[in-house]
Amino acid sequence: MTIALFFRCLKGLIFLVVFSFLYIPMIILIVYSFNSSRLVTVWANFSVKWYFELIHNETLLKAVGLSLSIAAGAATFAVVLGTLAAYAIIRFRRFRGANLFSFMTTAPLVMPDVITGLALLLLFVGMGQVLGWPKDRGAITIWMAHATFCTAYVTVVISARLRELDKSIEEAALDLGANPLKVFFIITLPMIAPALVSGWLLAFTLSLDDVVIANFVTGPGAMTLPKLIFSKVRLGVDPQINALATIILLIVGIIGFISWLWMRKAERRHIHETRMS
Repeated sequence: MTIALFFRCLKGLIFLVVFSFLYIPMIILIVYSFNSSRLVTVWANFSVKWYFELIHNETLLKAVGLSLSIAAGAATFAVVLGTLAAYAIIRFRRFRGANLFSFMTTAPLVMPDVITGLALLLLFVGMGQVLGWPKDRGAITIWMAHATFCTAYVTVVISARLRELDKSIEEAALDLGANPLKVFFIITLPMIAPALVSGWLLAFTLSLDDVVIANFVTGPGAMTLPKLIFSKVRLGVDPQINALATIILLIVGIIGFISWLWMRKAERRHIHETRMS
C-alpha cells in the first residue's frame, strides 16, 4: 500500500513538473497581456487596452494575415505531396531506388534550418537568372520554401498511419473490381484522415513558427509575423505582441481540442468496425 501510494505521488509530481515546464511561460504571457504597463516585466494594473490597440495596428494585422495564408497554403500543399510520398514509400516498397527515395524525402527533418534556407535562396536566385521567375522574393517564395520542408514531416506522420492499416481491406476492394484510384479515395483516404489532419496541423504550426528560412527566401516586401516579432524584440517587447500571442494561443487551443475530439471519435469508430468485422 505504501509503495503504491509512493508511485502515485511520484506520477503526480512528474506530471506537475512537466506541466509547469511546458505551460507556465504561456500562462505568464497571457497574464501580462492584460497589464496596463508598457514594460512587459512590470505589473501595473489590469487592462485590455493592448487588445484594442492591436485592432488598429495595420502592420501587425497585415503580418498575421500573410503568415496565416502562407501557413495554410504550405500545409495544404505539404499534405498532398506528403500523402503521395508516404503512399509510394509504404505501398510500393519494391521499386528501384525506394530506399533512396525514402531517405531523400525525409532528409529535411535532420537538415539545419540555416542550410535549408541558404540552399533554397540559391535555388530561387538561380531560377530567377535562368527562368526569369521568381522575379522578386516574397510570399510565393516563402510558401514554396515552407511547403518543401513541411512535406518531410507530413510524410513521416502519414507513413506511420499507413503502416498500421490492414492492407487486406484494400486488396478485397481490388478483388471486387474497384480500380486502384477508387480504392485510394474511397477506402484508404478516409482511414488515414486522422493522420491527414495531424499532418496538416503540424505543417501549419511549423510554417507559422518559422523565421530562419523565411529570412533567407524573402525580401523587404513580405513581412511575416515571426519576422516582425523578431525585429521588434530586438528593440524591446511590445505589449501588443502579448495580446496577439494570447489570441493565437486561444485559437490554436480551440482548433487543437476540436481536432482531438474528431480524431478520437474516428479512432473509436475504426476500432468498433474492426471488432465487428
